[in-house]
Amino acid sequence: MKKIISIITLMIFLGACVSEDRFKEINMSGNSITPESLAQDLNFGSRFPNILRDIGFRIPWGDAQYGVDWGSDNFMRHTGTPLDEAGGRDMMSYYMVDYWNEAIWNTTYNSVMAPANVNKIMAQEANADLFAAWAELFQVIALSRATVYYGPLIYSEYGQPKKQFDYDSEEYLYEQFFDKLDQIQSVFQTSANNNVQDLVRFDASYNGNLTKWLKMINSLRLRLAMRIVKADPVLARTQGEKAIQDPVGLILSNQDNFNTSLLGGTYPVWTMSEDWGDCRMGSGMEEVLIGYEDPRIHVFFQPVADEDSDLYADHPAWPYKGIAGGAYLNKKDNYLPFSRLGTYFSPSGAGGSFRKILTAAEVHFILAEAKLRGWNGLNKTVQEYYEDGVRTSWEDWRATGDVEAYLSNDTNTPIDYVDPTDNRNSYNTKISITIKWDESAGNEEKLERIMMQKWIDSFQKSNEMWSDHRRTGYPRLSDVSKNDSNETWGIIPHGEVLKRYVFILRERQNNAAGIEEATKKLGPGGNKISTRLWIHPDKPNF
Repeated sequence: MKKIISIITLMIFLGACVSEDRFKEINMSGNSITPESLAQDLNFGSRFPNILRDIGFRIPWGDAQYGVDWGSDNFMRHTGTPLDEAGGRDMMSYYMVDYWNEAIWNTTYNSVMAPANVNKIMAQEANADLFAAWAELFQVIALSRATVYYGPLIYSEYGQPKKQFDYDSEEYLYEQFFDKLDQIQSVFQTSANNNVQDLVRFDASYNGNLTKWLKMINSLRLRLAMRIVKADPVLARTQGEKAIQDPVGLILSNQDNFNTSLLGGTYPVWTMSEDWGDCRMGSGMEEVLIGYEDPRIHVFFQPVADEDSDLYADHPAWPYKGIAGGAYLNKKDNYLPFSRLGTYFSPSGAGGSFRKILTAAEVHFILAEAKLRGWNGLNKTVQEYYEDGVRTSWEDWRATGDVEAYLSNDTNTPIDYVDPTDNRNSYNTKISITIKWDESAGNEEKLERIMMQKWIDSFQKSNEMWSDHRRTGYPRLSDVSKNDSNETWGIIPHGEVLKRYVFILRERQNNAAGIEEATKKLGPGGNKISTRLWIHPDKPNF
């Protein structure tokens, strides 16, 4: 994004914060609907599409860039940036930047929580139970994403007439998520049994199909259960098996994928890539996809132009080049010829009109791990779930080639990365795992293989993979080239990744007591980027 846009946006936002009442600031965004406006909408539905869209980070684009592309996408080496946004000292180099870490918070609370809360209240007053449950589901989706960034969040006190808010611990957040999913599921199931069609006109994801929404709810429960498998294995297994054994089922085919419509808008990262020149292929994708000869690379990215063939001289048959994580950026123009986002994400492309949120491939990979951990209710082997995940991913991404030949490949491994513009960014791959399933391997190797393919599939939905990596240590990602972490906000050791975002400045200034308690709930590490979340304990995977 152009720096002038960033500065203007920040000034407007900070100005609004000074003038707004604290209660309104946390509970209602400036652009959210009001009870009065919703009361005029007799169907309690026309405002929902925008909330559903913003779950996928459509608006504002600054939040999509700072929170997603320059956040988990970069942390996972899916994308890289040629832009030296903050003098080389930024979140990508593990330097805490306050206005960057606000993006997830802003979208979560301003674009989802606040308008959904107003919708929920008005729907409850009108006895429109399905719409109230739908609004609460949006809130669970948004908060369950945000907690992966910050840890403790405001949830149980959200909507109360207070100026100071207490943050819920991660343990309590997940208890509430599961309880709320129970309530939401009950309402959706009753409505489905009664063939209620209320959502049809307002639902750009499933066209009002409540059975598909129920599969999505089960799949979200499964995702959250696997997240806490090392922190609370008993609760994880209970909730995971509950999702697996529910008769409605899970998202197991791409026809049931949970995607959010951009409602005619442009895919944000496409604009970052094509118009701003701020987004390019990440070195991890070059390292892995070229090493595996994986055709999904042709969907994810555009090849480098022929006249720049020197950029990929180390693998001339694969004309792609990525930027290393936290790279030394000597000059933006040097990196602009690197691989741009694939035309799949263009306004006329197959994937340019929506964002993937929760897909069948991810569910299959979770089931592979669940089977590996001995969870009940699973009728396939770990290998079968793993291979189904790859097949489903190929279909979802419209990859060409023979997926069965790919799955039988037991020789190809990721390649070393070479930065032809600055050798300080070059590195040797840490990954030696092949593609073909090896039943004789130990659990760690099996888990690594699952996570490797899950990482590939999670392109443009990297939030969950960032959590998985911090939980499992897989895939074995490269170190950032330039590590600017420090004692003030936490040092990220060599070989590790940024653990979390610190609580935002506005909360530290306006909700000091709440932040103090939230920091205590983080444990001994405190409010730093180096503090492990509760869901990512430093303990063995098995």
